[in-house]
Amino acid sequence: MSNKDYYAHESVYIDMGATIKEGTKIWHFTHVMGGAEIGSGCSLGQNVFIANGVKIGNNVKIQNNVSVYEGVVLENNVFCGPSVVFTNVKTPRSAFPRNQSTDYHTTIVKEGASLGANSTIVCGVTIHECALVAAGAVVTKDVPAYAVVAGVPAAIIGWACECGEMLKFESEICICSACKRMYEQIGGSEIGNYTNIEFS
Repeated sequence: MSNKDYYAHESVYIDMGATIKEGTKIWHFTHVMGGAEIGSGCSLGQNVFIANGVKIGNNVKIQNNVSVYEGVVLENNVFCGPSVVFTNVKTPRSAFPRNQSTDYHTTIVKEGASLGANSTIVCGVTIHECALVAAGAVVTKDVPAYAVVAGVPAAIIGWACECGEMLKFESEICICSACKRMYEQIGGSEIGNYTNIEFS
């Protein structure tokens, strides 16, 4: 495979059939399996594993020691901190191998979401746009757009702007202190019941 459009360190293994677009950089001891699709402008750190069939969008940053297993989809502008853990089977058994077509669960990390260092993403969930998963959190269910989740299991503790700044609601309307985007809380009285909607 020619690497004229992207950079791969000499220690990297890229299997036949993998698709890697222009401007992507792949660093030491990383393995990309055939059938993986990696978009443009991505950065894959040291000791990253990308399984067969994984789909990665544009401008995705994957830090050191992350394994992205089959069934995981990372949309554009996703950030994976060091040692993020993905799974793809809910009930693994060494003595009873699972069937890829029936037992693997799809996990989707939507555009702009960030996964903190050492967080664990249990398979079958969707982490919605611009959500922020705290370091060490264990995500066992879907995460709403713009939500900040932390803990074991992960629970909503606040909301984050598209730019990553924490939002501080003093009323139903909040303007991000960093980038001035505007948000509205719609829903119940508890933070976990709110949906954040960005104004145009």
